Amino acid sequence: MAERDSVRITGTHAVSALGRGADALLAGVLTGAPAFTPVRRFDTTGRRVTVAATLPATGTLAEELVDAIDHVVRVAGLDAAERAGTALFLATHGGPPSLPVPEGVDEPTVPALADHLSSRCGLGGRTRVYTTACVSASTAVADAAVLIRRGDLERVVVAAGYLVEPDQYALFDAGRALASDGAVRPFSAGRTGLLLGDGVAAVVLESADAAARRGAETVATVAGWGRAGDAYHPCQPHPGGDGLARAVDAALRRAGLAPGAVGYVNANATGTPFSDASEAAALRRVFGERAGRLPVSSTKSVHGHALEASGLLELVVTVLALRDGKLPPTAGWLAPDPDCPLDVVRDAPRPADTAHALTLNAAFGGANTALLVSAP
Repeated sequence: MAERDSVRITGTHAVSALGRGADALLAGVLTGAPAFTPVRRFDTTGRRVTVAATLPATGTLAEELVDAIDHVVRVAGLDAAERAGTALFLATHGGPPSLPVPEGVDEPTVPALADHLSSRCGLGGRTRVYTTACVSASTAVADAAVLIRRGDLERVVVAAGYLVEPDQYALFDAGRALASDGAVRPFSAGRTGLLLGDGVAAVVLESADAAARRGAETVATVAGWGRAGDAYHPCQPHPGGDGLARAVDAALRRAGLAPGAVGYVNANATGTPFSDASEAAALRRVFGERAGRLPVSSTKSVHGHALEASGLLELVVTVLALRDGKLPPTAGWLAPDPDCPLDVVRDAPRPADTAHALTLNAAFGGANTALLVSAP
């Protein structure tokens, strides 16, 4: 990929149960200490599982998203004129009951929320919304990268948000998807499911030319991306990891990199039996025997599953891990699972001896995404 074609990340921000700010997110995941505590935000009486990773004293989702977008454009150094030409791609839950109604918005729809956020934050470009479950945010990043690389847009703010709320919590609990032992154990024997977590994040993506004109610092580049579907089962992924493997292959092709160039994978790994085994199979299909020596971790074991916001939260983690040269550990490990023969980073961070990393996401219905990021 030519330097002039690269898509730059010039600002990052995140909010999670680990605290406010991208650096707080990284510091929290590097400790490897899970942030799951009893839910106080709503009544969990009668639920099988009663814990999640929530941040105390949050505002409404709309308020948190306004704050995240305002913060990230300041971090990126955008002035009023540059904001006015910036697009907003928003990933959040599509059901009206889960969305607060911002002042001046008649109906709590995602497009109305996106327009409200764009207006409040001074963004004058186009808006797009993404409600494709757990690949929403990563799909938004991929679309933004496509439009920037081909010259349709110079700059995009991608924002995403999910705050743990009773409706989705009840659905996951009733579906027995939540970890019955109150711990997320990605790729481990004895794993029993996922746990939900707060996540609000925003990043600024720019063309190389636009970033250079502003003298903006590049945090990382989005070097490649891929999307693929399994169409295998409404809830279970393809057991051989077919769709996710094709998504990773596409990301490598777009980046012009061989599999051997990738030195870290921030996995989707939710701690559910079928999903983790499928992801391990996908990595073996792409990386062959090297999959057993390629450092892999899942930060959902610390900050929880932020649903539509997961892809952006984990992109921020991956980018900062490359920046600081530290790979985050995976919490909850009990013992190896023969279906997941991977080099799982656990117990403590490892030095990051690589310039290229993958962050992966998957969703019900067989949707899969892969983002390949590189150090500047």
